[in-house]
Amino acid sequence: MTRKELIQGYQAEIAYQKQMIANLKRWVALFFLMGGIGGVIVYFYRATNLFVFLLGIGLIGLGILGMLIFGYGIYHG
Repeated sequence: MTRKELIQGYQAEIAYQKQMIANLKRWVALFFLMGGIGGVIVYFYRATNLFVFLLGIGLIGLGILGMLIFGYGIYHG
């Protein structure tokens, strides 16, 4: 393996890792949106519909959990 091939291999790996981190950022944005929608549902349906209220609580919990997991992946990327 020549020095040029080694450098090209490292550059390909760096490009791959950058793409994976970009994908993880998209997942974090999705879970943030999910938690935000859950917060809006909780705010508007807290006194009227128990099922929808609990659905909102579940969305908030799932959103926070997803953000923590994928944020950990980005941090240790």
